[in-house]
Amino acid sequence: MFTGIIEEVGRVTGIQHSGSKSFIRIGAQKVLGDVRLGDSIAVNGVCLTVTDFDAESFQADVMNETLSRSSLGSLRIGSLDNLERAMAAGGRFGGHIVSGHIDGCGRITDIKNDGIAVWYTVSADRGIMRYIVEKGSVAVDGISLTVAVVTENSFSVSVIPHTAAQTVLGMKKCGDTVNLENDIIAKYVEKLVGESSRNGGVSMELLAKNGFI
Repeated sequence: MFTGIIEEVGRVTGIQHSGSKSFIRIGAQKVLGDVRLGDSIAVNGVCLTVTDFDAESFQADVMNETLSRSSLGSLRIGSLDNLERAMAAGGRFGGHIVSGHIDGCGRITDIKNDGIAVWYTVSADRGIMRYIVEKGSVAVDGISLTVAVVTENSFSVSVIPHTAAQTVLGMKKCGDTVNLENDIIAKYVEKLVGESSRNGGVSMELLAKNGFI
């Protein structure tokens, strides 16, 4: 599990494609401090497993499924990426629950300054937008952000200078693709309520009738 608080920005130093999977090597510093084989590190929000490492970098396998559902397939030598180690038991929970399992990609459609903040508008398909709610949480390239505005096919977030400076988001341009992960709690609630409704238990209609939604 991750929290969406980026620890550092790494740089891709090697990519190798082999059959049904690829290998990616990323130069880093902070996340290597206590790294071990088999550890999980989120790369632009995608949970990857460390298969090799040295004093300056780590390597991870990337399956075709991951490449097709995320922006990792577009990484090149020299590409910068957000890095976060899996949360340690007893660690600070600074963001929200992030699994590192990407739901899909979005596209930045607008960037504008608002005082010290920067607003990013991201378009996404219905499968992702159904779980986006105003003042809720979303992970954008692994960054835990609060949704400020929601439309039918896009959402906007207001980013503080620290976040823009310490992550790859500050380098993004209109038209760039970003990895998106919805709030995992929303997905579980939807599934459980749906199953309960089919079995004659709690339903969305019952919740609405009693003023819960």
